Amino acid sequence: MSHLPLLPILVPLFAAALALFFEHRRFGMAPQRAVAWASMAAMLAVSVVLAVQADSGRIQVYLVGDWPARLGIALMVDRLAALMLLVGQLLGAACLLHACAGWDRRAPHFHAFFQFQMMGLNGAFLTGDVFNLFVFFEVLLIASYGLLLSGGRGERIRAGLHYVVFNVAASTLFLVALGLLYGLLGTLNMAEMAVRVAQLPAQDVALVQAAAGLLLVVFCAKAAVLPLYFWLPQTYTHAPAAVAALFAVMTKVGLYAVLRVGTLSFGTGALQGFAWPALLALGGATLMLSALGVLASRRLRSMAAYLVLGSAATLFIAFALATAGTVSAGLYYLAQSTFAGAALFLLADLIRRRRGAAGDRKDLLAALPGRTMPGVLFLVAAVSLAGLPPLSGFVGKLLLLEAVPPASTGWVWALVLASGFMMLVGLARAGTRLFWRVEPWPDAPAERLAQYTPANAMKAAPTRPLETAATVLLLGYGVAMVLAAAPLLDYTRATAAQLQSPGDYVQQVRAATPKLREP
Repeated sequence: MSHLPLLPILVPLFAAALALFFEHRRFGMAPQRAVAWASMAAMLAVSVVLAVQADSGRIQVYLVGDWPARLGIALMVDRLAALMLLVGQLLGAACLLHACAGWDRRAPHFHAFFQFQMMGLNGAFLTGDVFNLFVFFEVLLIASYGLLLSGGRGERIRAGLHYVVFNVAASTLFLVALGLLYGLLGTLNMAEMAVRVAQLPAQDVALVQAAAGLLLVVFCAKAAVLPLYFWLPQTYTHAPAAVAALFAVMTKVGLYAVLRVGTLSFGTGALQGFAWPALLALGGATLMLSALGVLASRRLRSMAAYLVLGSAATLFIAFALATAGTVSAGLYYLAQSTFAGAALFLLADLIRRRRGAAGDRKDLLAALPGRTMPGVLFLVAAVSLAGLPPLSGFVGKLLLLEAVPPASTGWVWALVLASGFMMLVGLARAGTRLFWRVEPWPDAPAERLAQYTPANAMKAAPTRPLETAATVLLLGYGVAMVLAAAPLLDYTRATAAQLQSPGDYVQQVRAATPKLREP
């Protein structure tokens, strides 16, 4: 049991190697899928056990190589890490189910890339030092390059190259920030950094703030906050459905890093809260931008991308307000928005396949065969993403608004409610055009009208039950979050309280000592 924190990293690593071994044609897809599902089941089981253990309040520290945490590699499991780990596994299971409907046949090395992606995500949530956070960021990014570009052409290749270049630049800045921080503090372990920051001489405060600012810029780039958001809409719009759904958690990794480093490493001393006001303003601006993007989107996949951006912006507001109530509400909303946003990507692909030449565009309407099931799924996803009762999106936003400090109540309420109304209008208009009308709109572009005939509109791809099942599974997570709201909120409140006490965190981590053995 003491080795459990290492398993979410080792299991997908070995599964990726096995998937590569079984890629030869003579094996077919069955062995690769069996390896992928065995790995996913193991990771999910370990994540559940770690979440139960973390709920006791004890921080589990795993010293890799039996080196002290301040010198070696340390993995740490607290309530926040366990929550993010579990969210990642639940999302990964649904995305893998969708891909196994047939898309994994068209993408070379899909299952190996998928396992490396899960390894990078798990490692980013579990690592206890900033350098290994960089390492796991690179693992998940390199895997995401393969998932995005495999089997692609045209617009996907163009968007993928922009995505690669942007992230390579961000990673370079990440290394610069790490070098500065190590030179100034002498360590990159998060808990040890908190101790050094608290003891920082006055003459070094400005330099450490500059280095910490660079680090937060990198995390904001990963989370796609304004003005570093421009890579997200095109990348997510042109990614394959299963990949785009998995990418819904990618922005949350950046948010996790901001919350972790901001509350632990920079949560004491002269750096306490130094970046929260700027992040709060940027989150508000990004939220309004995403709402406008939802209104302006012509394709359902593009709308889903802007909704993911809007959820990240809402979380920036929740975390930057830096109270126990807003952080607790934000963590609940983080899980809900991840599942609902991913479900909309899968649903957009389902609708695109059924509408033939019309695709998922709203400006050209075509008959949608068997639209009852997609319509019901879209209704559930839209209600959840717009924050309407009775689904979990409403619970998360309501708790966030209730917890806003009095000094910020006016503008935060106005911003969240106005952006929510704009997103609701965009989703309602999309549902009207996709499901209620079956004739082309008069203002549709001429080239799209030329493609519309009753014949080609009905050239829909065959329905794949696994794709529908994956969408239902993701939406089912949101429904389950409403039914189990009380225990989940108890967990997020305890998580927020733990984050608000960095001293206890540092004490528990530093208390972990190597288990030296006699020769």
